[in-house]
Amino acid sequence: MKPELPIQAVNECRCVMLVDDEAMVREATAQWLSICGFHVVSLSSAEQALAQLDEGWPGVLLTDVRMPGMDGLALMREVHNRLPGLPVILLTAHGDVDMAIGAMHEGAYDFIEKPYVPDRLAETLQRACDKRRLTLENRRLQRDLASRSGLAGKLIGISPAISRVRDEILMLGQLNTNVIIYGETGTGKELVAQCLHEFSPRSAKPFVPINCGAIPENLIESELFGHEAGAFTGASKRRIGKFEYASGGTLFLDEIESMPANLQVKLLRALQEGVIERLGSNQPIPVDLRVVAAAKVDLREEEGFREDLFYRLCVSELHLAALRDRLDDVPLLFAHYVAQAATDHQREPRPLSDHDICALQSYAWPGNVRELKNVAIRFALDHRSSAAELLSRGLAPLVTPRINQRSLPLAVQVDEFEAQVIRLSLRTHKGNIKAVMEELDLPRRTLNQKMQRYGISRSEFVPEEPA
Repeated sequence: MKPELPIQAVNECRCVMLVDDEAMVREATAQWLSICGFHVVSLSSAEQALAQLDEGWPGVLLTDVRMPGMDGLALMREVHNRLPGLPVILLTAHGDVDMAIGAMHEGAYDFIEKPYVPDRLAETLQRACDKRRLTLENRRLQRDLASRSGLAGKLIGISPAISRVRDEILMLGQLNTNVIIYGETGTGKELVAQCLHEFSPRSAKPFVPINCGAIPENLIESELFGHEAGAFTGASKRRIGKFEYASGGTLFLDEIESMPANLQVKLLRALQEGVIERLGSNQPIPVDLRVVAAAKVDLREEEGFREDLFYRLCVSELHLAALRDRLDDVPLLFAHYVAQAATDHQREPRPLSDHDICALQSYAWPGNVRELKNVAIRFALDHRSSAAELLSRGLAPLVTPRINQRSLPLAVQVDEFEAQVIRLSLRTHKGNIKAVMEELDLPRRTLNQKMQRYGISRSEFVPEEPA
C-alpha cells in the first residue's frame, strides 16, 4: 500500500523514504528529518521500499547498507534499474566506506557514515531532493509538450491569458469575420493569424501574409492587387496580387498601422465591394477572403488611420498578452524551443535547472516570444552557458521592479532590490518560508517585517491545491 503524502511535500519534492532494519535508529532518524521539514516514510526492509516506490516518487531514497535479506546495495541497483534518476543515499558504518565509494561509481547519490552528523544528512538530502524535483519537472515539461496536439500544440502555454486566446480562436475561427490582432512585437501575432485560418472553414485555401511595413510604398499596391504587363516601368508580365491569390482563404496584413493613406482607400473599397482591379486594368475581379490584420498600437488612436477602414476591419479583436504578463508559460515554451533546436541540430536536448527556470521567469522579455526562442536556441547549442548567463548578456531588466531606477534615491533603489530578491526566493521555493529564510540567511521575524514593509504576501507564491 502506497503512502499518503501531503500536497506541499509532493510539490516541493521533500519526501524521504527511509529504510533501516534497526527500529531505534530508524525512529530517531525519521524524527530528526521531520524536524528539518521533510516528510518521512519509514520502512524496515528493502522489499517494502520496492513495493511502494514508483517513477513519480517526489523525493529520495535513504537506505542503510547492511540489512537482512536484500541489502542496501542490492536495493540501490534494483531502484536504478526500475527508476532511473531517483537519488539513492546510503547510510554506512565506518568499515563500509570503501564499499560505499564503490557504490558511488555505480550511481549512488552520496553516502553518509554512521554515526552521522545530523546537519550534513539534512543538507545532503536537501540537495538530492532539489535534483529529484528538477528531474520530475523536466519530465513533466516533456510530457506536456509531447501530449499537446491541435491548437494547444501550436499556441503553447498554461496561463489563463493563452488559454483565453485559444478559446477565442476556436470561436472566431468558425465566423467569417475580419479580425484585428493587437500585441507587442514578438508576441506571435502571425502565428495566431495562422491558427485562425487553420481552425476555420477556409483552411483548405491559402493563408497569405504580407507585412505592410516591410514593402516600399511604391510597390505595396502592386503586391496587394497585382498588375498587368506594362502597367509601370519594369512590369514585363502580368502578376497576381495577394488579394487575388488569397481568394477563398485568409489575407494577413501585419503592421497595418503603417499602411499609406492612399492605399487605405483602395483597401476599404476592396473589402466593401469584394472586387479588385489589377494595376493597368479596368477589369473588376471578384475576391472572397477573410482579412486578419495585426497592429502594435490601438488603431482607434492612430493618427492617419481611416476610421471607416478601422470599423470594416474590426468586426472582432484579439489581444495578445506580453510574455512578462504570462510568466507561467515561460518554462514550457522554452523547453519546446530547446527541444526543437536540439532536433534541428541533432543535439541532445538540455534539461533546465531550477536556477535556469527561476532566471527565465524573472526576466522582463522585452522581445517577447521571439526573444525567448532566440535564447532557447542559444541555450540548446551552447552547453557551457546557463540560461541565466545567456540572459545576463541581454539588456532587459528583471520583471520587478518595473521602474526607471536611475531616477530614484539610492535608499529607494536598495529597497526595490531587496524586495525583488525576496520575491525571487519566494517564487523559487513556492512560498516555503523556511527555505527562503535559509537561502537569504534571515531570521523569521526579520523576513516577516520586510515582507510586510514591501507588501509581499506568501500566498501569491504558493501553488493552488487541486480541488
